Amino acid sequence: MTNSLAKKLGEHVRTLRKEAGYSQESFAYKLKLHRTYIGAVERGEKNITIKNLEKIADCLEVKISDIWLGIGE
Repeated sequence: MTNSLAKKLGEHVRTLRKEAGYSQESFAYKLKLHRTYIGAVERGEKNITIKNLEKIADCLEVKISDIWLGIGE
């Protein structure tokens, strides 16, 4: 995943998280992931695994493909 793609993905995850009404901390708690990991993903600093992307999609009640929509390179 290129850095710009990771950044776009992270920004979209942040938007979806906020739309769902989660703070970064409450979102991380529900996902059973560390808050700093979520922050790094949202800033595009971490390459996210498929497993964690699936967790995020499930938590946000969206499909993984919905997360990818609109972030094209």
